Amino acid sequence: MLSLWRAATGSAEVDYGVEFWNLPELAGWLTKQGEYIKTWRRRWFVLKQGKLFWFKESSITRESRPRGVIVAANCRTVKGAEDVLNRPFAFEISTTEETLFFIADSEKEKEDWINSIGRSIVQHSRSVTTNEILDYDSRKP
Repeated sequence: MLSLWRAATGSAEVDYGVEFWNLPELAGWLTKQGEYIKTWRRRWFVLKQGKLFWFKESSITRESRPRGVIVAANCRTVKGAEDVLNRPFAFEISTTEETLFFIADSEKEKEDWINSIGRSIVQHSRSVTTNEILDYDSRKP
């Protein structure tokens, strides 16, 4: 019933379990291709705790509502995509369901995003659990 109330009043607050407004792992402007209408829009991105959020503006507060989120555990790859898009500083994130395209402002920023997102994918991968890591470490002589 609460979700019906939120839908009716427009207060559809989603708890992502992440304080995206506080000390992100990486934040900055990227240009993102739309999911349905393939236009390019500049958005503020925040990477934190295995989630990549995007917003219309860079002034993020507790009350800010993300325009979207990509969960690292659902990602397969992140890699450069200049050759695919024929644009400099382009990269792509492939999830279990789709491939999303982004353009950074510089080569360094592109590499920073690829490295940080790649690290997050590995850290939040479902293929290796904490128990498997502990089991592996406990077998060392």
